[in-house]
This record gives sequence, C-alpha cells and structure tokens, in this order.
Amino acid sequence: MPSHRYRPVHDRVDLPLTERTWPQQRLTRAPLWVPVDLRDGNQALAEPMDPARKRRFFELMIAMGYKEVEVGYPSASQTDYDFVRLIAETDLAPDDVTIVVFTAARRDLIERTVASVRGIRNPVVIHVYTATAPTWREVVLGRSRGDLADLILAAGTDVLELAGHLPHVRFEFSPEVFNLTEPDYVLDVCDAMTALWDASPERPVILNLPATVEIATPNVYADQIEYMHRNLARRDGVILSVHPHNDRGTGIACAELALLAGAQRVEGCIFGNGERTGNVDIATLALNLHAQGVDPMIDFSDIDEIRRTVEYCNGIEVHPRHPYVGDLVHTAFSGTHQDAIRKGMAEHRERAAATGIDERDLEWRVPYLPVDPADLGRSYDAVIRVNSQSGKGGIAYLLETGFGVELPRRMQIDFARAVQQHADAEGAELSASDLWALFAQTYLDAGDTAPALVHYSVDDAHTEITVRLDGVEHTHRAAGLGPVESLISVLAAAGTEIEVLSLHQTSVEAGGGSDALTLIEYRRGANVEWAAGRARSVLEASFAAVLRAARRH
Repeated sequence: MPSHRYRPVHDRVDLPLTERTWPQQRLTRAPLWVPVDLRDGNQALAEPMDPARKRRFFELMIAMGYKEVEVGYPSASQTDYDFVRLIAETDLAPDDVTIVVFTAARRDLIERTVASVRGIRNPVVIHVYTATAPTWREVVLGRSRGDLADLILAAGTDVLELAGHLPHVRFEFSPEVFNLTEPDYVLDVCDAMTALWDASPERPVILNLPATVEIATPNVYADQIEYMHRNLARRDGVILSVHPHNDRGTGIACAELALLAGAQRVEGCIFGNGERTGNVDIATLALNLHAQGVDPMIDFSDIDEIRRTVEYCNGIEVHPRHPYVGDLVHTAFSGTHQDAIRKGMAEHRERAAATGIDERDLEWRVPYLPVDPADLGRSYDAVIRVNSQSGKGGIAYLLETGFGVELPRRMQIDFARAVQQHADAEGAELSASDLWALFAQTYLDAGDTAPALVHYSVDDAHTEITVRLDGVEHTHRAAGLGPVESLISVLAAAGTEIEVLSLHQTSVEAGGGSDALTLIEYRRGANVEWAAGRARSVLEASFAAVLRAARRH
C-alpha cells in the first residue's frame, strides 16, 4: 500500500501547545447535546426524510429531552424551509427548546435563513459556516487567507444586519475543517467574529470547531480544543462546541477528550449517522457518562423505541453490535460469559435483599455488562434464553438453512419463548421441520378469527381495500396512502386498531420456488407482538401479516 503518499497531521498543522491540562481532567457533567440528525444526518441519507418522518424524528428528540436541536438547512431545501415554518406557526417545539438553523456564508442564503425563522417564539441560533483549511481554501474556494477572512466577516455582518435586532436570536460560527486549519488563522477569524457579534455572557456566541474529516489521534484534537479554549478572546461570552466526524473510527474519543479540554457543547447524530463514516454518536457518548455515574440529561430508558424511530426515519438499520442499542450487545454466546453474568445477576439480587435497597438503586457490578439492560428498557434473561436455545437447537440457523427464512433479531427473541415452552413441554430436541411447524402455528396460522381480505385494487392515485370482519364487509378508498397503510386504516375504521412498528421481508424456499414472507412487529393495545404472512407476492404476504395481527385473541 502506498502509505508514502500521505502526510502526518503534524506536518500540516503546527500546534503551539506545549503544556496541556486535559489529561488531568475528569468528566463530571453532561455537555449541551445538539443533535444534527435533521440537517447533517438528513443530508447523508440516500432518500432524505419527507416532512412526516422529519416531524416524527423531531418529536422523538423532544421526548428524549434535548434542549437544542438543529432542524435543517432552510436555504438549501424547500422541505427544510417548510419544516422551520411549521415550527414557527405551531407549538411543535416547547418554549425551552432552542432551534438551530444552518446556512453557508452567503448573503442571499442568510436572507432566506432569517426569513425562515421569522415568528418563531423559541430561542433561535443562526449557524453560519465556511471551510477554512488550506486545501479547501485553495482547491474549493480559490481564496487566500485574507480574502476568506473578509468573506467570513462579511457574512457575519449580514447576519448582524438581518437578525441582530431580534432579542431571542443568537449566532454560531463553524470554521469547517477546523482540525486541518492553521491554529493562528482560525483563532484570529473566531476572535474577529466574536468581536463583530459582541459576544458576552448575556448573549454568548457559539464557536463550533469541527473535526470535519478525522485525520489524527484524539489527543491531537484535544490539544487543538485546549489551545482555543485557553487563547480565545471573550472566552466568557463563548460557548465552545465540537462536531467530530468518525473517519478514523475515533469520533467518540475525540468528543470525550475535547470535553476534557474545555468544550461545553457537542453536535452529533443520535446513533452516529452522517456523511462517510458518520458524525459522532450522541447515544454512545451519553450512555458512556451514564455508565460512569454521570446523569447524561437525555432519556434513553426505552432504547428499542428510539432505535425503531431512528431506523424508520433514516431508512438505515442499526448494527446489531452498535454500543448500547444493538440487538446483540447484551447477549453472551460464550458459556463462560453466560455463567459469569448469571452469577453476577444472582449476587446483585442477594445484595439487594440483604441490604433492603431496591435492585434498581443498588450499585451495579455484574460481569460483562457495563450497564444494567433494564436502564435501557431491556431484559438480559430474555436474550440469554435465545442464546441457550441457539446453542442446543440452533433456532435461527436451522430456519435459515432449512427454509431460507431470516428472522430479525427481536423476532428471534420472541420466537425463542415459544420454542422454550414447547421444548419444556415435549422434552425433546426440535428439528428444522419442527421449528418451522411451530413458527407457522405461532405467527402464520390465524384460523377463522382474523379478518378476511375480500378485494383490493392499487393504482398510482388510489388504493381501495375491502375486508370482511365478523361477517360485515368494510371498504376503504384513500389517496396518498400505501397499500399496507390503507389496510390498517380500514381495520381501524372497523374497530380493530394496530400500529405496525417494523416490517421485514424474507422468503420461504421450499421445493422448486419460493414464497414471500412478511414479518411485522406491531403494537396492539399495550402489547408489542409479531405476526407473519406468506404468499406468492410481497404485497399479499404483507396483507396476510397485517390481517393475522388483527385476529381476535
């Protein structure tokens, strides 16, 4: 590999910091978290969010407790502009939530950005950015250091002219690719902006220092942040923010070390979505604090619901090994790990009983589990039973190799309960055919208690569906809804309401061909359950799964 083509960061950025204090610091409180999923993360999606998904994501972040949210790039996207106007014209955002809007340093774009926030009652931050690193100046912008500084100050002047009189509006500046910019230059530019905007403790300016492309070990970024922290003018009128990316896979470490070095605010995405390898993962950062006894100030107590919403809005599944949230992170496949965890859980219960302290308040010290899964709304016991069955009968493996059926991990957990009960009752090991028969009985067979599909038609404009329920036919005709959503609507009109949480497609390979198999996770009343549908077409398999979910229990 031609490694000689690349220059180490120390040859490109000469950092004048010889003594550092960040290695002696400790993280004792959460920073201000600023999720940028609706702007930066949204730009990184193959299919950017439509208004409904964007609103659902925003409502999730508010429910989790975020107090500052970057909601979009209104000058670059009509969808983003309309979403900002929705916030302005409704009570979607609670009064204590700060709304951040993003713009490039160009007057016409700044004008449209300011227009988008008119009428918003919430605190507002107008976030202006320009790339400042030498390669960007020379290759992308074609400007000298002086020319670029003039451009940045002109944009700052435009912001001040257009929005400086608004009492609830504050300003943010990002020197994009800060970590590759000469320290003296970026310090001068930032000081010029805080002077122009008259940064003060009463109306602080946010200086956001991005590691837009990770190019060094995390200690280098920490040094860069500490240099700015110690040398910025008007430091008491500055909120020092960081925005690490993850090109080297060390975005988390960069953010944590930056906080030790004086940063007060972190921009990132909830599960690390973003361009290339992504933005820093706020969930991991926050739960790392939780695991050290520091309140992260964000609620992750129902992490599966958070994951489902983020997956739906992004159209990207969270990796099963993703820290804290992945489906496998509380699963031990090793027998020695399982034994240690079981013993640790038993000892935890015994200590609680002996001391009279509630298990949820007792110090956590269970081997291999850095946090109690119950803190995140999960149960370790449910996961380990699946693993035990997999060790004996290979539930998921046998279904996949015998029938081509790939079950989502959460459905494996659900099905394992049925397998466990059946195996305990029968006292025998189950073959692949036994497992498939039990799967069909558990998720496919609905008997005569499910609604029947009488008729459906789908064209570009409308969907029409008729179902028979308790001998009565119900018809629903809708525009703008997909077939599955239309079926759910006609069932709701007939008095049977279900909420589909996730939908997965696989197939059943048997004989000379294969059938489509749709697997749905749904909520009906207070219960979250699974159902399946099998047919020659994907659409009819999806209908069958929904109808099975709507059966009478």
